[in-house]
Amino acid sequence: MRIGIDLGGTKTEVIALADEGKQLFRHRLPTPKNDYQQTIGTIVELVRLAEEATGERGTVGLGIPGSISPYTRVVKNANSTWLNGQPFDKDLSDALQREVRLANDANCLAVSEAIDGAAAGAGIVFAVIVGTGCGAGIAINGHSLIGGNGTAGEWGHNPLPWMDEDELRHREEVPCYCGKQGCIETFISGTGFATDYQRLSGKKLKGNEIMRLAEQQDPLAELAISRYETRLAKSLAHIVNILDPDVIVLGGGMSNVERLYKTVPQLIKPWVFGGEFETPVRKAVHGDSSGVRGAAWLWPMEK
Repeated sequence: MRIGIDLGGTKTEVIALADEGKQLFRHRLPTPKNDYQQTIGTIVELVRLAEEATGERGTVGLGIPGSISPYTRVVKNANSTWLNGQPFDKDLSDALQREVRLANDANCLAVSEAIDGAAAGAGIVFAVIVGTGCGAGIAINGHSLIGGNGTAGEWGHNPLPWMDEDELRHREEVPCYCGKQGCIETFISGTGFATDYQRLSGKKLKGNEIMRLAEQQDPLAELAISRYETRLAKSLAHIVNILDPDVIVLGGGMSNVERLYKTVPQLIKPWVFGGEFETPVRKAVHGDSSGVRGAAWLWPMEK
C-alpha cells in the first residue's frame, strides 16, 4: 500500500492506494499554520488513520509547496514559510519510523497524471498548477525531475516572455512575492487573472465570477480571459522551445476553464520556434486529488 500526503495552505490530505492505484482511504485535516511541530503531528495522525482504516502499513510520500535543497537538506521556496529551513523529510521519517519521500506538489501532479491520468504512459510530462499561485512540475517516464539544484519546474518565477506595452506596465504595478518583477505567476495564476480584470474594470471579482461575465459577453471580462489565454500560450511556448514535452497537463482552479483547451494550443503555435505545435494540452484527470495521488506514487511499483 502507498500512502500519499498533500500539504496544502489550508488543508492537509492523505490518500491510501492499493498497488493498482485503487483508492482505499482518503481524509483531510486543517493545515496547522506557523507551527512546524504541529504540522508533523498532523501528518503522523493522518498516516495513523489511513493504516488503521485499511489494516495495512504503507510507504509514505509527501507533496509540499516547496522543495528540499540538495545542498543543505532543508526546505526552501515554500510559501508555507514555517517549513523553510527545516529538515522536514528527516524529521518526518524519524516521527513515522520509516523513510519518507518528499517532492514539490507540482511534481506530484506531474507524476500522478503521468502514471494513470491525462498523460498516462507519456515519456515527458509538463504539469502546471494555475491556482492561487502558479507552479509546474516535470515527470520523465513517470518519475519527477527535481534537478541538480532542486529547482526544476519553477516555471512561474521566470519572466513572462515577449511582453507588450500593457504587460510591461503590469510588471511595474504588480510585483511578485519572490521579490522580482514580471514573473509568469503574477500574470497567469488565478490571482493574476483576477488582478488583471481589476486593472481593466476597477472591480475586484473572483475568477469564476469573471468567467460567468465572459459567458454573458461582458466585454471587459472577455478581454481579461483573452489576454490570459495569450499570456498562458506565450509562457508554455517557452517550455516547448526548451523541453518540448509529450503532453502538457493543467491543474488548479484555472484549469476548469474549458475554453482554454480549444484556444491555447492554437495560440501557442506562433510563439514556438518553427511554428509547429501539436502537443496535447489536457485537463488533469484526477483534479484536486492529483497532488496527493502523485505523492503516493513517489514510491514506484515494485517489479
